[in-house]
Amino acid sequence: MTGMRWGRRPPRGRRPTIGAVSSTFSRLPGPVSIARRTRWVGLVVFAVFVAIGVASRAGSDLAGALGGAALALAGAIPLFLVRSRLALAAAALAAAGVVLAGNADSRDLVWFALLVVVAWVILAGGIKLGLVCWMAGVAIFGAEWLWAVRDPGWAPWTAGLTATALAMALVRHQLVLVEALKTAQAGLAERSAAEERNRIAREIHDVIAHSLTVSLLHISAARLAVETDPADAAQALGEAERLARRSLDEVRGTMGLLGRGSGAPGVAPPAPGASQVPELISQLRRAGADVTLVVDGDLATLPSTTGSTLYRITQEALTNATKHAPGAEVQVQVDITGDKVEFSVGSAGPPRQGTGMGLQGMRERALAVGGTCSAGPDGRGWMVHACLPLSGASPAVSK
Repeated sequence: MTGMRWGRRPPRGRRPTIGAVSSTFSRLPGPVSIARRTRWVGLVVFAVFVAIGVASRAGSDLAGALGGAALALAGAIPLFLVRSRLALAAAALAAAGVVLAGNADSRDLVWFALLVVVAWVILAGGIKLGLVCWMAGVAIFGAEWLWAVRDPGWAPWTAGLTATALAMALVRHQLVLVEALKTAQAGLAERSAAEERNRIAREIHDVIAHSLTVSLLHISAARLAVETDPADAAQALGEAERLARRSLDEVRGTMGLLGRGSGAPGVAPPAPGASQVPELISQLRRAGADVTLVVDGDLATLPSTTGSTLYRITQEALTNATKHAPGAEVQVQVDITGDKVEFSVGSAGPPRQGTGMGLQGMRERALAVGGTCSAGPDGRGWMVHACLPLSGASPAVSK
């Protein structure tokens, strides 16, 4: 006992305060949505127990029992059928009617109606209101035992009330979890739909931007050659028309994906792969662009997912290069190693400020397959560099 200091206060951070307890209960979930049919079932169960209590007192004090029943139903009807902030007052009125109908007799089954009231308040009103009702119910049974009739039968009613409150609190917790899961599921579905729309938008952006850029080069060449070389102008216009029709078919196929969710038939267009990169370069060359391609490795051996990503990033980078620096030399270099493929698109033209949507799209495509993509000035002009892993991607499908 030596050195012990009696009456020492505990540290401030460990002392429970009324504010802390109130804050804890304020974080408890509020009312949950309950079907109208369930509300009627609760009211009917309550009325049945009240009717049993009235019937048990038919030979003694029927008038008092009927008065209590009327008071109980007057509080129960708005409690069970109407969502209101006066639920606690309605519950108090219903409990008062049950007390009058019970007439201090622990053998009367009408006390089950009080348990129903407490259970309903916990289920529909929340834990805080339910706790108040449970304390009021315990106080009622305690008052009946202490001041009305010294009957040990009130102890089982108190235990039953407590068990009912705990069981209903668990049921309510499960309902809250179900509603939270439904909300989360709806959010995931909405986010998935938004991601799919963004993916389709990127596909359409890549197709249309490239098509318009190359077609514009052909049309510009045709305009310049229409008087001096009509045959060359006609060839350029024919190439622009062919490219436009091909791009229109790709857009139609991509737009068909939007109808698949609603049951409409839609066929996904074949995704372009790495083996089509030389054809992409040829399109730009035929349009008059100065583009060269250097490949170290076999493009046909790339997995389909990696090849499609390589094609789309290269397509977007070439589109930006010919749009922002027309006439400048552009070099595309692809290096295929054992576990990755690195490629770059470098333009000799001066860098210009764009919207940034194309750069963001290239980064997202590379990130989707576990790769990286960067873009910026390199001293010579503008450089787009990407690195994509070959492991974990789906293998290429031979045709």
